Amino acid sequence: MNTPTPSRPEPVPVTVLTGFLGSGKTTLLNRLLRHPALSDTAVLINEFGEVGLDHLLVERLDGDTVLLNAGCLCCTVRGDLVRALRDLALRIEQGHAIRRVVVETTGLADPAPILQTLMSDPVVLHRYRLDGVVTLVDAATGMATLDAQAEAVKQAAVADRLVLTKTDLATPATVSALWARLRELNPGAPLLNALQGEIEPEALLDCGLYDATRKHPDVRRWLDAEAWQDHHHGHHHHGHDHDANRHDARIHSFCLTFDHPLPWDGLATWLEVLTMTRGESVLRIKGLLNLEGEERPVAIHGVQHLFHPPVKLERWPEGDDRRSRLVFILRDLDRATVEKGLRAFAESARQQAATGDAPPGPLGA
Repeated sequence: MNTPTPSRPEPVPVTVLTGFLGSGKTTLLNRLLRHPALSDTAVLINEFGEVGLDHLLVERLDGDTVLLNAGCLCCTVRGDLVRALRDLALRIEQGHAIRRVVVETTGLADPAPILQTLMSDPVVLHRYRLDGVVTLVDAATGMATLDAQAEAVKQAAVADRLVLTKTDLATPATVSALWARLRELNPGAPLLNALQGEIEPEALLDCGLYDATRKHPDVRRWLDAEAWQDHHHGHHHHGHDHDANRHDARIHSFCLTFDHPLPWDGLATWLEVLTMTRGESVLRIKGLLNLEGEERPVAIHGVQHLFHPPVKLERWPEGDDRRSRLVFILRDLDRATVEKGLRAFAESARQQAATGDAPPGPLGA
């Protein structure tokens, strides 16, 4: 892993709008784009099959709508995404007003390639930042979709915001059961309700680590470690049919906390080993770290095989207890294995530093 990078001009936020087929993404996007908060927004749309006319439904976008090739957001389409973002970056440099980018994925898409693109391409990494993943879930068909479609479960698990749509078409009992299921799957994402496709943009935007309207990052809102910890301590199984919920059973989430500063060398080495050997199981990692030799906190964010360059924040949040917190969303990888490996690498790094075999110094500025 790289060392944290110096501060740079505020990059353009990217909101990833995802959700399974028929969840109402285009309807919601049309409503959002009428709001002043989304003026000067560029929209990138990924299509699939018969959904190929969706871009004609997106209104008021002039020349800032880019239609990506049909297919899932991976491989060749991921290349299209990089080219589209690079073209937008050039237009920004030329003075074109683009304050936000929304990527609307096909309902069959895995969000991970988009997040990895934002972390890996140097131009994209410099010009953009992930603001958040917003996942829509159809209240009427959501339970059946989660039972049948592994990608739908993954879309919900990695979300920063979960939005229920079409609740008027579902019974209160169905909505309540779906609500509980999503809360178990992703306790850190606020659950929101879009009535007739209407929702206030403020509920969906600025859920990333950085917010241009604030001087300091809203770390608590981004990480929400307390929600994961409360979920872990208060979690109970409610008699779900594990065969029906087999996709849910493969994915789980938790937060690890550390009272004492962590050695960067040990932690970085462990993260590299984890992503190289089990990257397909690492759906998402978020962390706020107190590192040995560092006064300022360091934020990390990883998706499968890739990590965003670690970022050294200006200061700790007011009243923060300065414990390291790492949130994991994993598939087919148990908590005990992760925690044991992390602690082993950290202890090994401390022992090497104590014997002079490794430099214990802080991260570069």
